[in-house]
Amino acid sequence: MIEDYITRVTDPEFARSTLDWLVTSGLRILLIVVIAFVAVKLVYRLIDRLEARIAVRSGAFESALETGRRLTTVRNLLKHLVFIVIWSIAAMIVLRELGVDIAPIIAGAGIMGLAVSFGAQNLVRDIISGFFMIMEDQVRVGDVAVVNGTGGTVEEINFRTIVIRDLEGTVHVFPNGTVTQLANRSKGWARYVIDVSVSYKEDTDRVSDVIRRVGEELAADPLFGGFILEPIQILGVDSFAANSYLIKSMIKTLPLKQWDVGRELRKRLKNKLEIEGIDLSSPPTTISVTELPKATRLEIEPAEEGR
Repeated sequence: MIEDYITRVTDPEFARSTLDWLVTSGLRILLIVVIAFVAVKLVYRLIDRLEARIAVRSGAFESALETGRRLTTVRNLLKHLVFIVIWSIAAMIVLRELGVDIAPIIAGAGIMGLAVSFGAQNLVRDIISGFFMIMEDQVRVGDVAVVNGTGGTVEEINFRTIVIRDLEGTVHVFPNGTVTQLANRSKGWARYVIDVSVSYKEDTDRVSDVIRRVGEELAADPLFGGFILEPIQILGVDSFAANSYLIKSMIKTLPLKQWDVGRELRKRLKNKLEIEGIDLSSPPTTISVTELPKATRLEIEPAEEGR
């Protein structure tokens, strides 16, 4: 058997046919692979150029960070799709050059796709939901979002799943079709709400004026001023408690900067209110307990014998 193989290989006719195949089909296969590789690279480059167009069409509150997150999300999905489509077409053409009849393969793929569509309805639902999630710009990579009650930073958005990492570092993976509640906390702009609880003896106008002055000082700060979009808003007295009342205010910031601005604002408010002598603490609640009367002592006499 080995001798037959050696004889066939050394046959001039076999060598000539092999050379003819390499010159014709072999070169075509090589050309197809090169064209597919170049096509993928060119499309990748075109996708990368979308950043400029997205930046031009950004809204009034859109920042460079927002633009980068949107581009990263859309770009990764488009690149995955382009890679699959181009190399699938190239593989079919190569199989045809190798003499394989691709018509049954295409027909079989159609039948398999129909069977998969019935057996994998959840997968199809996830892909469709992910497509609309991206196209409608509901959430992007890098956003802080709450998905089905779980909050964290969006690390990945795929056609099938959305991946979120919470504050403790735990990674949560949600199939796109199961996302029933999605709250994006960093789209366009953000807002930090501050509640200040003060004693009833303090004047509301005086407390509000202190909060406003602290907000203006923070907006003029070179480190935090660039994060603030609008002056602080004093909403006024929001609720009453047993020994204090609550003044609610809010400040508008760039996305993902509301917590930095809010923490700094709270720190400055605490220090300023102490300097102004405004009492933030509620007086202690005194509970008086009246001494209960001693329990009446009952004496039970032993029963006389014979009774």
